[in-house]
Amino acid sequence: MAEAAAEVVNCIRVLEKGASNLVAEVLGDREFIEFEHYPQDDVYDPETHAQYYFHAHPQTRGEWNDYGHFHTFLRSKDMRQEIRPAALARTPSNEGDNDSTFHLIAISMSREGRPVRLFTTNRWVTAETWCAAPDVIAMLDRFVVDLATPSWPLNRWISAMVILYRDDIERMILERDAKIAQWRAAHPDRNVFEDRALEVTSAVAIDLDARLALIRSRLGLTD
Repeated sequence: MAEAAAEVVNCIRVLEKGASNLVAEVLGDREFIEFEHYPQDDVYDPETHAQYYFHAHPQTRGEWNDYGHFHTFLRSKDMRQEIRPAALARTPSNEGDNDSTFHLIAISMSREGRPVRLFTTNRWVTAETWCAAPDVIAMLDRFVVDLATPSWPLNRWISAMVILYRDDIERMILERDAKIAQWRAAHPDRNVFEDRALEVTSAVAIDLDARLALIRSRLGLTD
């Protein structure tokens, strides 16, 4: 976690030193349009099968409004058998798909390009293949984006964020499943995974400075 913290800090530092930030790196020269993916074809590492993109929603989501957010995934294509989920809760939209996507976590960003919240989503939001929490948690170690494009610091930052907030992410994925179960019990006449009334299934605000201070304290470091 300490190594991931150092990576996160260095990636942000080097970008801001060059008058850039994490959001600017992923947007590039493109106009920022709601719902568009940035980059256009997502970022995908063919070796680790980690994938992510950045986008934004209209500012009509109340407490879930943000400047934009990164969605992170693992793809199933060519994954080693030992990390393939034991049981997939498939839906008609992806039945038979040999290259499914599994959503891990989303990271909300501020206009200044700093991470401010982590959240999970219902299945319909990203059209993922749904897996139970233990299977998704088992995928987290595989999320590494080892590419130079669209931005080397951005790719290293998003890989490190999954390590830095690993405990929070695991807890949120478990809370996601609990929320789904509660919603299904309360609305037995609906398909919970396609219910547009349920979008965000768990969320937590994050403070990068506070997390870094906690790590320094646990390591016995002082300013």
